[in-house]
Amino acid sequence: MRIGVELTVLATAVACAASSGAQGVVMQRILSLPAARVIAEAALAECTGQGFHTAVAVIDRSGHLLVLLRDEAANPATIDMARAKAYTALVFRSSSLEFQKGTAEDPNRAPQRDVPGILALGGGVPIRVGDEIIGAVASSGSNPTADDACAKAGLAKAKSLLE
Repeated sequence: MRIGVELTVLATAVACAASSGAQGVVMQRILSLPAARVIAEAALAECTGQGFHTAVAVIDRSGHLLVLLRDEAANPATIDMARAKAYTALVFRSSSLEFQKGTAEDPNRAPQRDVPGILALGGGVPIRVGDEIIGAVASSGSNPTADDACAKAGLAKAKSLLE
């Protein structure tokens, strides 16, 4: 009789876990290094073509650096700034230009600028596959609008790799 009760409890637990969508393993898409390189090279080329000396950072879904490229004449600060812009886009799930504007216009959001590693300047863009964010790319060294456009040019170049 006790075995029957245990089986009933086990069957109920399994049914509840299945109906609630619980999983023991979560599958994630990962940004490949070759795709990250394509994105970074295209973003850097876009800014270089406009006469800017920039750095470009591509990070993965966890915020870890995958690729960093810097124009020979770029200011050394652009390295840290590009990485921070990419991290901002990843964490806040929108472009760092949108984050810059949103936190400037809404005093309730302004304290988000104080989160460590965040930079409220345009130039960072999330890398999406469908509705999933798998990383971010950012450019730094021109101006917020141009950096944003360069990062988006990098994404456009890699579009076929991200489908």
